Amino acid sequence: MGGCCDLQVDVNGEEVFMVDKKTLASYSGRFRKLFGKLTGASRCLKVIFHDFPGGAEGFELMARFCYNNGRIEITPSNIVLLFCVAHFMEMGGDGDGSGRPNILSQTEKSLEGISFWTWSNLVVALKQCQDLLPALNLSSVLHKLLDSIIAKLFSPYVTSTYASSSEDLSFRFSSGRSSYSPKTDCSRKTWWVEDLMFLNTDLLEKVVRRMIFQELDHTTIFKFVFHYHQSKSIGATRGEKRKITEVVIGLLFLLDRSFLSVKGLFKIYQAAMCLRVSKKSVNKLVNLIGSQLDQATIDFLLVPSPRTKKYVYDVSFVLKLVKSFLLEGGDRVSQSRLKSVAKLMDSYLAEVAPDSHLNPSKFEALATMLPHSARESHDRLYQAIDAYFKRRADLFREEKMSICCALNYERLSTETLKHLAQNSKFPPRKAVEAFATEQLKLRSLFHEAYNLKTLDSLFIDTDKEIRDEKEESEQVIPLSTKKLDLPTETRKRRADLQSMQWKASEFGVCGTMEMKMTGALNLRLSFRGSNRYLPTLFP
Repeated sequence: MGGCCDLQVDVNGEEVFMVDKKTLASYSGRFRKLFGKLTGASRCLKVIFHDFPGGAEGFELMARFCYNNGRIEITPSNIVLLFCVAHFMEMGGDGDGSGRPNILSQTEKSLEGISFWTWSNLVVALKQCQDLLPALNLSSVLHKLLDSIIAKLFSPYVTSTYASSSEDLSFRFSSGRSSYSPKTDCSRKTWWVEDLMFLNTDLLEKVVRRMIFQELDHTTIFKFVFHYHQSKSIGATRGEKRKITEVVIGLLFLLDRSFLSVKGLFKIYQAAMCLRVSKKSVNKLVNLIGSQLDQATIDFLLVPSPRTKKYVYDVSFVLKLVKSFLLEGGDRVSQSRLKSVAKLMDSYLAEVAPDSHLNPSKFEALATMLPHSARESHDRLYQAIDAYFKRRADLFREEKMSICCALNYERLSTETLKHLAQNSKFPPRKAVEAFATEQLKLRSLFHEAYNLKTLDSLFIDTDKEIRDEKEESEQVIPLSTKKLDLPTETRKRRADLQSMQWKASEFGVCGTMEMKMTGALNLRLSFRGSNRYLPTLFP
């Protein structure tokens, strides 16, 4: 540095500069205030800075500006640092009345053309912002930078400095097709992702919040944040991974749920469990996954239980997901989404049913969580309950009765009802209920088979039929010796009816039920004054 060097400056312990205090004080309000308090003869002074923006590099830029009579080349690579130094050293005004140029006004003027900067220049400036945070008065520059960067993301003509990496990323985010073209829509939307992997978690949060504010596509934001989590976790310490995961979960929670990938969310959940992130973050992640549960597959739900538990899978986690799904949708959840979750739960119940360590209250919660209307058929639910009862022979009748409340017998097929009615693993009362439901279905089947609405329509009472029978009397076989052919299924039900009487009497169902079943076997309807009778009918 030229001139009289009567000032020694120690910058953040990095380097010591010998400068002319008068030259620096003519442009810096902070130096003027400092030297204005001095009294007595001029002597060599020493100033120590512990938090000078940019360290030795920042001080050298300031000194160059002062010794060059207020002139310096401002570029995207130094504009942010010059802006911070100007604020730190109070170089934003004409403090001594000399009319000298100030560096703050020059940097602010240069920032007015930020929209014309190239993508590379914007990234360089953003890196410098990250190095200087949390510097004072940097928010305005950061907002201008972020707005310009996000504006570039909407442009199809901008190219990335990591072209090959961006293409690979686009392939990973694609729908899984075997062919890949850089011109795909996915590529156009994610070309920039790799360029921003230098961000730390503090700046990442600012960037993502600004993206949301500027209404960038939430699917694109999700892909960016998900890739950030995957990329930054590589080589990081356990503590760093935990912080990255918690920040990422918090940012994903700000996005529209319908734009999230349930597959990506489950991957983050696996990492979160290994890292033992905060309970608050886990709850947020469970809510996010639960909101998209209808998009999940059974493989995602088969999460191993905690080491302290004996049962195989983490049933509590799945219960939380279902609860979150129901709360998220409320009364507005569509029937199609509800049915998708019901199919998923039936598959999950089939997986956990053979687990002898699974608590009956947990199994009951899984079976009864969804409303009956969610399932068109309850056959798979019955099969899961049957498998669980066979595995858990130690269950009390009350426990079985509670689990059976999940079944809607009207939504069981005829074959399933028959199996239930004969299933000794189920409580007798439930078997009787299944039997009664089966008889109602049988009546319906019988009427449909003969296309009849009432029993009276079974009578053969037309004069034409009587005359025909007289003419062909030798071919007439009395109904007393040959009954009308009933459907095979109906005859089977008659036999089942007999085998079920003992279940009704065992449970002690009111005598009316037993009398009805017995009376059904003996029902005979006489033909008008004839010696014929109708086939056995079932009530």
